[in-house]
Amino acid sequence: MAILYIVPTPVGNMEDMTLRAIRILKEVDFVLAEDTRTSGILLKHFDIKNQLLSHHKFNEHGTSAAVIQRLLAGQNAALISDAGTPGISDPGFFLIREAVRAGIEVQTLPGATAFVPALVSSGLPCDRFTFEGFLPQKKGRQSRIEALRDEPRTMVFYESPYRMLKLLQQLADVFGPDRQASACREISKIHEESVRGTLQELITHFTETEPRGEFVLVVAGKD
Repeated sequence: MAILYIVPTPVGNMEDMTLRAIRILKEVDFVLAEDTRTSGILLKHFDIKNQLLSHHKFNEHGTSAAVIQRLLAGQNAALISDAGTPGISDPGFFLIREAVRAGIEVQTLPGATAFVPALVSSGLPCDRFTFEGFLPQKKGRQSRIEALRDEPRTMVFYESPYRMLKLLQQLADVFGPDRQASACREISKIHEESVRGTLQELITHFTETEPRGEFVLVVAGKD
């Protein structure tokens, strides 16, 4: 029986690639990549010579059927995204669901993902948390934040540097400016940084210092 492997890739530091991930990417019949240019650099770095096919959020509904047929025919495949674990705010869910429905074995390798190190190093409770990922940019954004007003668990958000200040202000307006938070950027890269404090303190910091890099924002739940 063929296997669809879900393979995490480094979010910043190439040394975070696991030995198992390298072996799987060498052994499978083909590799599905979110961006073949980005993944081509990764494969070259680890001397992985394999067929690389494009599979991203704009074409996954069209390409998944053909991938499932190849898997049913006995070929093994690996799915990777540009960084981190596929399916976590990255393409992957649709193909995985279709593979499961077709009775194909799906194995997800442990490995890099951005929110776990940000959550653990935040200093906020991480025994229970809710992962919110990217909030809707427009429609539904405010209502989602309102729905989290009384959430007792630590909350984890993804945000771009261009909307970071907007997110902090929106959260402060609903949760209150004194809610504790930690903004982590450039995880596992040279300029990795965590800024901790109240939402108001983070607003002040990023008003004075322009946000750079992709962010994981960890916010304390309601007491």
